[in-house]
Amino acid sequence: MDMHEAKRVEIIIEKIMENRLTDLLIEAGVKGFSVLPVSGGSGRSGHWSREGQISRAQGMSAVVCLVKPDRLDKTLDAIFPMLDRHIGVVSVTDTKVMRAELF
Repeated sequence: MDMHEAKRVEIIIEKIMENRLTDLLIEAGVKGFSVLPVSGGSGRSGHWSREGQISRAQGMSAVVCLVKPDRLDKTLDAIFPMLDRHIGVVSVTDTKVMRAELF
């Protein structure tokens, strides 16, 4: 089975910014992504959970996409200006995919 190199980009962001982020990904040429709810976590502001939130009532989302390695910089450049001004965490990991033409 042929496996192909790819980059997995995961962005944790305030739910209120989710649509803006996914619009930027589409504009950058990302062919697909998944959006997942984040039920809680801990960071600079301390521990939080979706159930116990009063402010930022919408919570956080995780947006995950797979891109070809040569498209990574364009993808990160497209989302950085928005993430620089809002709460968010970006991680990039090496991965392999079976159908490279989808990414």
